[in-house]
Amino acid sequence: MRPGLAASRRFSVAPMMDWTDSHCRVLHRLLTRHGLLFTEMVNSGAIVHGDAERHLRFDAVEHPIALQVGGSNPAELAEAARIASGFGYDEINLNVGCPSDRVQSGKFGACLMAEPELVAECVRAMRGATDMPVTVKCRIGIDDQDIEESLDRFADAMVEAGVAALYVHARKAWLQGLSPKENRTIPPLDYPRVYRLRQRLSPLSMMINGGIETLDQAEAHLAQMDGVMLGRAAYHNPMLMAEVDARIFGDDRPVPDLAAIMATMAEYAEGQLGRGVRLNGIARHMLGLANGRPGARIFRQIMSVDACRPQAGPEVFMRALAAVEDRAEAV
Repeated sequence: MRPGLAASRRFSVAPMMDWTDSHCRVLHRLLTRHGLLFTEMVNSGAIVHGDAERHLRFDAVEHPIALQVGGSNPAELAEAARIASGFGYDEINLNVGCPSDRVQSGKFGACLMAEPELVAECVRAMRGATDMPVTVKCRIGIDDQDIEESLDRFADAMVEAGVAALYVHARKAWLQGLSPKENRTIPPLDYPRVYRLRQRLSPLSMMINGGIETLDQAEAHLAQMDGVMLGRAAYHNPMLMAEVDARIFGDDRPVPDLAAIMATMAEYAEGQLGRGVRLNGIARHMLGLANGRPGARIFRQIMSVDACRPQAGPEVFMRALAAVEDRAEAV
C-alpha cells in the first residue's frame, strides 16, 4: 500500500462508466492532491483477452488511483489483477454494485450480492495474484433481501477473504423493474445501516456512497465513517473538489483557480491532440468548471460546441475562460 492510501480514502470520486476516464482524472487531480480517484469499471475479460494497454494506461499525475474491475470468474480476475499490477495502480476494486442489464448478463455487478461465497473466492484469488490492496464496492442489498442479515453475511464473507476495505452504496439495487439511473435515486437511502455495519466491523476501513451532494454532508458522514465517495455531484460541479484538501485532509495549500486550471488543461490537451485525441474528449469533463459564475452558460456552450469542431485546439479553452472573465468584469 502506498503511504497515505488509507488516508486518501477519506474522500474518493466514484467510478462512473463513460465519465471517469483518464482525461477526467487529470482534471480532478488538479482540484485535490489527496483524494482517491477511480477508473471506470473495466471488465476482467477485456483486460485478460483484450488490449490491456488501452484499458489500463493512465497518467502518473493521477495517483493515488484505484482500478475498478468487473467479473465473477476468480481465475480471470486473478489474471486481470496480475496484469494490472504492472501498471502501478494503488488499489484494485471489485464491482459488486452496478445493476445494469449488461452487467447482470455477464454475472457481475450487483447480482453478486446474492453470492457472497463466490465474491469471497474472487477476492482471495485477486489477493493471491497482486500486492495491491483488494477492495469491494457493493450495495446494502438487492431486491427483497433483508438488509440486516444479508448485508452482514456478505460483509463477513469479505472480511474472511481478507478484503482491505469496503465501499458501500447506501441503497438497495433492484435488478428488475428499475433502470440504472432509477437505481441511483428511487431505492431509499439508509445511511444508518451502513453506520451500523462499519461499527460492527471496525477496524475494517469502510467508505459510504450514495446521495452525497455537498462537503457539509460529506463531513457529517465522516463522523461515522472512514471515508466518503462522491459521484455525479463531483463530476457535474468539479470546483466542489477545490475545498476537499482543506476541509477533508487539513491541507490549506491553495489549489489552482479557474484560470490556472484552464491553462494547465490547455497544455495537457496540446499533448493529447498530438496522440490523436479529439479536444471534445477532454472538454466534456470540464463543462461544470464555471458553474455559478457570470458567463457560465457561454462557457459551457463554447466548451461543448466549439470543442467538437474539426481541428479544434486548446485555444477553445482559453476562449471559454475569456468569456467568464469578461462577464465577471462587467458585473
